Amino acid sequence: MVRGRFAPSPTGPLHFGSLIAALASYADAKARDGRWLLRIEDVDAPRARRDSEAAILATLVRYGFAWDGDVVRQSERTSRYAAALASLVARDLAYPCACSRRELAAAAPPGPLGERVYPGTCARGVPPDRAARKARAWRVRVDGAHVGFVDRVQGAQAQDLARDVGDFVVRRADGLYAYQLAVVVDDADAAISDVVRGADLLASTPRQIHLQRRLSLDEPAYLHVPVAIDAAGEKLSKQTRATALPDAPLAALRAAWSFLDQPVPDAAPRTVSEFWAFALRAWTPRRIPPVAMLPAPPGV
Repeated sequence: MVRGRFAPSPTGPLHFGSLIAALASYADAKARDGRWLLRIEDVDAPRARRDSEAAILATLVRYGFAWDGDVVRQSERTSRYAAALASLVARDLAYPCACSRRELAAAAPPGPLGERVYPGTCARGVPPDRAARKARAWRVRVDGAHVGFVDRVQGAQAQDLARDVGDFVVRRADGLYAYQLAVVVDDADAAISDVVRGADLLASTPRQIHLQRRLSLDEPAYLHVPVAIDAAGEKLSKQTRATALPDAPLAALRAAWSFLDQPVPDAAPRTVSEFWAFALRAWTPRRIPPVAMLPAPPGV
């Protein structure tokens, strides 16, 4: 059975960019008689807000989304992340790192992805000049891994992890588990078959596949939809103060459907129920533009 998911972070209200990912993941699962799960990604506890979670759930209901099963919260799953990290450590696939952000900024130049490539300072043990530091991150070894996969929309992707990223963090120095590890464990435990999300996460997918292989987990299929950008070329996000979704859902749903270049109905749906009845019949992933970003429609 197809199993998809939507995984918002509870750091603010849903906006048009969120709606695109939610609509695509929901339509992709439900159009194939699959299940659609909801996960609250609150692993970064200091940034999570309980009122935001309640608002997200209420918005999804108002917009006609119906998830299967209970809502899963990352904050309640840290024991699973700890077990995955322990498995990596036991096989010497992960190691502690005492480097500070300032040291990394000075020693690690940006790589092809625009991220700083970890130079392997602690890969063979924490250097003596940093050994007294108590705070340690944990990094997973990438060794010579080359990861390739075929995205259902964006096509063939390939990444040389050592050149493009370096050994990457799976648990932060403050003790919080990194997104890369948490999402891999969550998707595996939920038996997610298809990950549908924004193309801003396309570059991190090879890291997740690397972890899946190191942990002997099934690899889902991936479909990355274009992200919506504003007039300044910035991704719509909570950080860029994207406008919260309106209370009346129909116009926003139709705008998100059009953003993904989906078939135009003969008669415009007049209700949310009519919209979804049409959308689940007409969903056509091959029509989605194979680009990383597109301008958001005016007024969203």
